[in-house]
Amino acid sequence: MGVWELLLVGVVILLGLFGVLVPGLPGSWLVWAAVLWWALDDPQTLSWVILVGATLVLLLSQAVRWGLPPRRLREGGATPRMAVYAGIGALLGFFLLPVLGAIPGFMAGIYVSERLRLGGHRQAVTAVRTVMRSGGSSVLAELFACLMITGAWLGAVIWG
Repeated sequence: MGVWELLLVGVVILLGLFGVLVPGLPGSWLVWAAVLWWALDDPQTLSWVILVGATLVLLLSQAVRWGLPPRRLREGGATPRMAVYAGIGALLGFFLLPVLGAIPGFMAGIYVSERLRLGGHRQAVTAVRTVMRSGGSSVLAELFACLMITGAWLGAVIWG
């Protein structure tokens, strides 16, 4: 697979990651489709292992999401600005503390957004709890699964 094709796969994966944060967009399926495209275009054992792993991770994340409360983020006070902060926090956390850092990074992004909006620590903590209870945990589960797939794909492309 050429550099330009790899770059396009990366762009589709990035769009999928943003799609997880935007309601109505099939973010996780865009990530999976990009990995499928890569595996079909570069048929090696490693690419097929990554594709099978991505499929299993996405199926597991869907099962986890079914067990969580339905998404009612707007009712919980979530805003598009908060989604941007949460996404950036998860992405930074994912790379600063590999893989597991996405979880505290996501919540820290929500906290920073609400701290800037509301001005106080207690109000921001309360807002984080409210958002996580009203569907933020569902978004986090899907985003975490997509970030794990992205990390596996990046590792395979760089070191594989």
